[in-house]
Amino acid sequence: MGGNDVEAPQEIEEKSLFGRLASGLSRSSDRLGQGVLEILTHRRLDDDALEELEEQLIMADLGTAASAQVVANFRAKKFPPDAPKELVLEGLAQSIADILTPCEQPLELTKASPTVILMVGVNGTGKTTTIGKLCTRLLQAGHRPILGAGDTFRAAAIEQLSVWGERNNVPVVARAQGADAAAVAFDTMQMAVEHHHDVAIIDTAGRLQNRSELMDELAKIRRVIGRARQGAPDHVLLVLDATTGQNALAQAEAFGNIAGVTGLVVTKLDGSARGGVVVALAQKFGLPIHAIGVGEALEDLQNFSALPFARALVGLHRHGEDHE
Repeated sequence: MGGNDVEAPQEIEEKSLFGRLASGLSRSSDRLGQGVLEILTHRRLDDDALEELEEQLIMADLGTAASAQVVANFRAKKFPPDAPKELVLEGLAQSIADILTPCEQPLELTKASPTVILMVGVNGTGKTTTIGKLCTRLLQAGHRPILGAGDTFRAAAIEQLSVWGERNNVPVVARAQGADAAAVAFDTMQMAVEHHHDVAIIDTAGRLQNRSELMDELAKIRRVIGRARQGAPDHVLLVLDATTGQNALAQAEAFGNIAGVTGLVVTKLDGSARGGVVVALAQKFGLPIHAIGVGEALEDLQNFSALPFARALVGLHRHGEDHE
């Protein structure tokens, strides 16, 4: 494990990770893989077949632009007329991975201390749970995180973060509901420095319906954090819920403009047939995808890996061999 990468614990085997990923993405692959097989097997891969493939990809929430790019990548691969379905699916997976690979970047901690991670996203995306799981992984990697309950708009957010803090035996800096979120951020930075915490994760409110207010609040938080440690925050992570499908793109655009997002975490991929939205996000924004959530367990928050994701998305786990 690299000292500055936030990785899943090493004892979890790669194969089991692929298994969890494939299991979590089964709804998406059920929807996409079967449709693709019907189009691509027992027929020539002519223009009509590729047009049907593009429609199938759009229906799987890849969106029009990403679907067109996948088909263009796939068209460039020459398959013999009698190509086995596994080979064709592998080619499709590789065509999808070509879009995803530039976004495959683990979350790296900085040499400056504390590394400051600002978490943004609308309510209900799994942001608080993601913070808790990320905190656990940091502890397992030997770090000393501290949490800041900066979503002061919702009492439940403060309570949920406090529960994760107690579970991990990690301090949570909080004030009463309705308090100034920037003051919470300042307190968190101050405590991190005084008590030698090397990572500070600060939650924020997700009220997109009042964008000017949210923008002002996030700008103030950033100013306060920047005064406490030059160059901070180091990461602004947007947590997106895959079940919202194409709406996730609208959220990414809005928060990109409001918060200066530097990377993504995509959650709830196990509860959705819309895993293709990850490809749409990669194609449109090109932001690092640091992690994905494919279930409730700690191990289900995984570092994003492009080819295994693409292979699971098209259902290759059903066809036996895991080449990873």
